[in-house]
Amino acid sequence: MGQLNQISTGQSFGGTQGVYSHNSQTCDCEMTFAVYVPPQAKTQSCPVLWYLSGLTCSHANVMDKGEYRSAAAKHGIIIVCPDTSPRGDNVPDDDGNWQFGSGAGFYLDATRQPWKKNYQMYSYVTGELPELIAKNFNADMQRQSIIGHSMGGHGALTIALKNPDTFKSCSAFAPIVDPATADWSSGAFERYLGDDKTTWRQYDACNLIEDGNLFPHILVDQGTGDGFLEDGLRPWLLEEVCKDKEIELTLRMQDDYDHSYLFISTFMAEHIAWHAKHLGV
Repeated sequence: MGQLNQISTGQSFGGTQGVYSHNSQTCDCEMTFAVYVPPQAKTQSCPVLWYLSGLTCSHANVMDKGEYRSAAAKHGIIIVCPDTSPRGDNVPDDDGNWQFGSGAGFYLDATRQPWKKNYQMYSYVTGELPELIAKNFNADMQRQSIIGHSMGGHGALTIALKNPDTFKSCSAFAPIVDPATADWSSGAFERYLGDDKTTWRQYDACNLIEDGNLFPHILVDQGTGDGFLEDGLRPWLLEEVCKDKEIELTLRMQDDYDHSYLFISTFMAEHIAWHAKHLGV
């Protein structure tokens, strides 16, 4: 595995679920991530679907609760699950604040001290980690898509909008669509990026679309029973700006579903099948 440290591997649906770590130059600490490799990768390179997790999560949450392996094996898709932030004794944190610091990297590159030294999650997910995946797995990096939940949905949307030539499709479960104005993210943006809100726009899906960033295919599932719906998520804001810019958004409001992995696991196979069509498998 070269630069990778194999933490664990196990067989599932004919493929291999692995957990790995490496010393990240981008985040200046050890980073951990999970990769599911489908059985098709034994004989051919397979497309990659990136899954970005939400606040307080790590790579392990979706790996343990997301129920993606059966669908990934069926369609022959590699699933990569990065961590949500840098971690470690030498990484600054805000103990007790679940909306900031460890587990809350927001998939951006911090510019303020002391956070900028380690909290470079945008560059990590779009640069260093894809290079490791390409080097160490039988991955077709010409066919990539991205998906995420909550904070990870925000990450998936913004990363796709900023890199439309890299990703074939983008989907999200209950994404934070306008984090610059949402209560549970605006405080983190200020601490990571400073009080000049013009710099926040590059990490806000609604702002990116308003500023001319486009992406052809977006699928969003949102539960109507989600306790964060009104104050933090507000998918109608994304719907409005996509309609204005003629972006193809499929927004599915799922009756009574909440914000949990019970919701995510229910619709995971549908999302993977949707991505599979765009990835050509």
